[in-house]
Formats: sequence, structure tokens, C-alpha cells
Amino acid sequence: MMLNVLVAWIGFLMGCVSGMVTGLFFHGENWLGGYASWPRRMIRLGHLAFWGLAFLNLAFALTARALGLTSGLNVASTLLIVGAITMPLVCYLSAWRSHFRRVFFVPALSVTVAVVLFLLKIIEQ
Repeated sequence: MMLNVLVAWIGFLMGCVSGMVTGLFFHGENWLGGYASWPRRMIRLGHLAFWGLAFLNLAFALTARALGLTSGLNVASTLLIVGAITMPLVCYLSAWRSHFRRVFFVPALSVTVAVVLFLLKIIEQ
């Protein structure tokens, strides 16, 4: 679970960097086709995904620690890390080429299964 903490803080850093870089261009009304365009929405979602999944990884690690859960969490831990890596990646790839949207199921399913497994572990305790 220390890896989830590390992934969370890397996600926070990447959220800062991605916001800083895209913030250089957001003032342009027609940047990437305008505010409502597919590429611009995917870039915003990728930026948010860094933050959201970082918080989820951190919450997972801190909750497990607070509840004294020390075993049986490897699959959930790994799936949360997979989600934290693949969700922003799929968002940015989809902004570049829209056909990448077809693989959104990978991060979405990874995170969903991780949350279900974690909830079952909490209930089991």
C-alpha cells in the first residue's frame, strides 16, 4: 500500500504539471477546437483524472491503514494503480485520436473492481 501512496503523490504532481502546461493555452477561445470540443474535453478529463485517482489511491492506503487491513488487498491495490496510470493516458490518447475512447473500459473497470474488492474486504472485517 505504500506503492499506492507513492502513485498518489506522483498523480498529484502530474495533475499540477498537466494543469500548468495546458493552462498556458486555455485562454485561447478556439484552442483545440473551442471549449466544448472533444480534444479539449478529453484534456480536461485527463487533468482531472490525475487528481481524482491520486485521491482514490491515497484514500485506499490511508483507509486500509486506519482499519488495520494488512492482507488480501494486493489485487485492489494493483487495480487502483492500473486505473491511475491508464485513465489519464486514455484521456490524452483520446484527445489525440478519438478511436482510443474504445479502451476507456480498462481504467473504468480496473477502478470499479478495485473499489468493490476493497468494500468487500472492509465488510468482511
